[in-house]
Amino acid sequence: MTYNAEVQFKFDATWTPTYGSSFSDDDFIPEEHYLITAPAADLNCKQYFKLFEKFMLCVGMTPKSIRSGAMSLVFNDMVLEEEQRKVCDEYDLTMNEDLHGKYQEWKKLDAPFEQKGLGRFQAFTKYTDDDLVKMRTMYDTLYSEDVDSANGVA
Repeated sequence: MTYNAEVQFKFDATWTPTYGSSFSDDDFIPEEHYLITAPAADLNCKQYFKLFEKFMLCVGMTPKSIRSGAMSLVFNDMVLEEEQRKVCDEYDLTMNEDLHGKYQEWKKLDAPFEQKGLGRFQAFTKYTDDDLVKMRTMYDTLYSEDVDSANGVA
């Protein structure tokens, strides 16, 4: 048994000039027809969204408004918070209500440096950029030698 399926997005726009108007504006297209088709038998959800994104771009939506619309599907009052958090975990996002906790966690990580009177990177402020480049080069050389010796390379 063969299964065939096709999805189509169609957009037709025509402009009928009124008395005294013309098509003299170079930036204006008086007639547009778009037909986007794709085989629908094996499309997954992300592919459908990608297809719809192309359609929305064709009809004049901006990428910013498309992204905003997609996010409003996830982060609106009708979606359970646990579902929203799953999306946040999948895409490494932080919800506004979690920002305070993340800030407190960051402060705990910085506490040892603050107790010594140093900011997280203040210990390196006495070095010039050239000094830091040299240190990084020496570290990379040392690290690559350790890896080579661990692998039996002389």
